[in-house]
Amino acid sequence: MNSERLERLREIIEEKIPLNRMIGLKMESVADGKARFRFDFKPELVGNFIMGILHGGVISATMDVVGAVAVLSSFPEMAMPMGGIGTVDLRVDYLRPSKGEFFICTGQVMRPGRILSSTRMELYNDQEKLCAIGTAIYRLSREEKSEKISV
Repeated sequence: MNSERLERLREIIEEKIPLNRMIGLKMESVADGKARFRFDFKPELVGNFIMGILHGGVISATMDVVGAVAVLSSFPEMAMPMGGIGTVDLRVDYLRPSKGEFFICTGQVMRPGRILSSTRMELYNDQEKLCAIGTAIYRLSREEKSEKISV
């Protein structure tokens, strides 16, 4: 993915999508079917206020974004899906309470496809402990949309 396209993707993911902005998602690396994002812990993301751990919805939303970006990065420039990408299925396994000062979520395309692509994602805390794993299937659309946002 060229630097101009990568910067446009960063702008869309980090600034244009309100939920991602609220979570504080930051792209660390994106290339060749892999993506790595980081976000800092903050009180607005707590699901269990007694234990002070992340809300499961924050984890699944983050994994969904990371998986989709990994899929987008797996395409050569000319073959990038212009109609968009949508989540068909998302599964998250919560392995331990997600506590930490920051979190890293990685994603990798397991099977790229012309229409459907599958990914695997992992969420680590600041102690490099694996907190959750996920898998997802994304549907790619090659149709032009009247209100598309090109990446």
